[in-house]
Amino acid sequence: MKNRIFMLISLCGTLWIASCTTHGEEYKEAETTFLVTSPLIMDTLITKDYVSQIHSIQHIELRAQERGYLQKIYVDEGQLVKKGQLLFKIMPNLYQAEQQSAKAEVDFAEIEYQNTKTLADRNIVAPNELAMAKAKLSKAQAELALAEVHLAFTEIRAPFDGIIGRFRVREGSLLDEGELLSEFSDNSKMWVYYNVPEAEYLEYKAEVKSQENVIVHLLMANNKYFAYQGIVETIEADFNNETGNIAFRATFPNPDGLLRHGETGNIEMRIPLIDALLIPQKTTFEVLDKKYVYVIDSENKIRSREITIAAEIPHIYIISAGLEKTDKILLEGLRLVRENEEIHFDFVQPHTALSQLSLYAE
Repeated sequence: MKNRIFMLISLCGTLWIASCTTHGEEYKEAETTFLVTSPLIMDTLITKDYVSQIHSIQHIELRAQERGYLQKIYVDEGQLVKKGQLLFKIMPNLYQAEQQSAKAEVDFAEIEYQNTKTLADRNIVAPNELAMAKAKLSKAQAELALAEVHLAFTEIRAPFDGIIGRFRVREGSLLDEGELLSEFSDNSKMWVYYNVPEAEYLEYKAEVKSQENVIVHLLMANNKYFAYQGIVETIEADFNNETGNIAFRATFPNPDGLLRHGETGNIEMRIPLIDALLIPQKTTFEVLDKKYVYVIDSENKIRSREITIAAEIPHIYIISAGLEKTDKILLEGLRLVRENEEIHFDFVQPHTALSQLSLYAE
């Protein structure tokens, strides 16, 4: 009786172990079914960010051209003024006196010349005396013109429409010739400068034709985009040997006057890529600073392959070498496989695989 009970217990144990083994194999087989996809070829844009400096298209210093006391300031700091509007006036008394003296010299020389000419017409004086009188008149006229220029320098007017900057002097200040009074800016358009590394410059020149207007966007310091787009108009002639960068200049309209000289921001330059090869970033792994993917060969075996990344956008790599559009790459479970291991997989269409990411490509 005891033997029968023992045999029954042994049989039940064997059946239980067999059952657990079967379920374990089914579970293991379910675990080893991986998702696989292929690269997707499509047109897209890559966005590159550059720290930028914002400048007025005209930003100048206003300086005194004559020595004297600052008699009057006609505008206020930050005021928008028109071309020709009077800004500062230096006490003109000395220069007015010089101008009046020069005017009197011209009048005297004019009378002397007319008298000499009358005598010369009657052959009473030699022609040389008439020539001397005329030269004396010309010299007096030149001195008058110079005195009038000096007098005009006592009035400092706006050379163009713009915004007056901070005053460096106050009324009553004694000014020396060349002393800084203020700055003056034309902010109707803004020049935004940013530095581009040599490799990215070469990519830019390869992708963009010289006749194209490249549109850029400005991210301001408050993390908001400027309302107007800019156009890349020029590239400097030389690279900076110390940094390996070259300066680009984009022009932005500024009709609302929001941008001011000296601001900073980030330029976003969007470069179109035609027939780009895209893969999800999560399909890659890194070994010694090199990027790899797992490729499934014709025998359904795992093979690691090095790839070259041309650019990246959120969650996506753009591949320049190492893959073809027909290759099958492991989408998930990279840590669960080994080199040369044969796997079971389900294929996910490339567009579906990318659409499940936070896709920003266009």
